[in-house]
Amino acid sequence: MGNSYYFRKIHSLLGVIPVGFFLIEHLLTNYEATKGPGAFVDQINWLNGLPLVLFLEIFGIWIPLLYHAVYGLYVAYQARNNVSQYGYFRNQMFMLQRVTGVITFLFVAWHFFETRLQVAFGNVAHEELGRTMHDIATNPVMFTIYVIGTLSAAFHFCNGMWSFLVSWGITIGPRAQRFSSIIWMALFVVMAVMFIMSLTAFTDTQFQLPVEAHTGK
Repeated sequence: MGNSYYFRKIHSLLGVIPVGFFLIEHLLTNYEATKGPGAFVDQINWLNGLPLVLFLEIFGIWIPLLYHAVYGLYVAYQARNNVSQYGYFRNQMFMLQRVTGVITFLFVAWHFFETRLQVAFGNVAHEELGRTMHDIATNPVMFTIYVIGTLSAAFHFCNGMWSFLVSWGITIGPRAQRFSSIIWMALFVVMAVMFIMSLTAFTDTQFQLPVEAHTGK
């Protein structure tokens, strides 16, 4: 399976659509926390008000994400990293892509357990996710884990986009690939800053208040 052209193409495509879109949506949703608990709750309510939201989550996010993650772990296991022998930039990025892929997989699984799964079990309401994130962000150990996890996810996506454009024949030639590398690494910096700002915003004591204090209901 590791040598299958089609399995790899599907893995690559799902890393962009819909998994990449989901990462960006997740970033923008959490970034609403920088505007205060009310804005974050409004965004959560808007997302959960979408039609067929459970169908979209299962078939538009979790199944594609599971395939991308499991097959990606297989690819990482099969990969031969030559950084110590060659040490050039792209080889290093290849190794980091595999490492951040494993970290991202473990982080997403844990984050899913702490948030979405707790909502599914009825332990946490959608509107109370801000308080859940506050508890996570105010724990120094968990804050560090979340910083590492979110930065790994952002890097894995951005560097993966560089590889996607090359493998799908969109960026052809050294000049186009160098330009693409600059663009995607710049986006990684932007995403990293936004993720850290979001996590820091959740440490605000306002997120400890009941939902009614933010919504006025």
